[in-house]
Amino acid sequence: EIPVLFKRELQNEEAKEGKQIKLTCELSKLGTPVKWMKGDTVLHASEKYEFKQHGTVAELIIRDVQSIDA
Repeated sequence: EIPVLFKRELQNEEAKEGKQIKLTCELSKLGTPVKWMKGDTVLHASEKYEFKQHGTVAELIIRDVQSIDA
């Protein structure tokens, strides 16, 4: 089986505190499940975090950005 690779990796983004930010990456294989993490902690969907996946593109939306989200 061909390994899944990043076609477009995450880029550093800046956001003002209290605002929303969207992080995007693109994978080489359609329908690949994505696990979003901050360090060793797995993120879960909540009022703060929203996950979307469209084909090979995965998105993480972080609401109410704070300095701890860096």
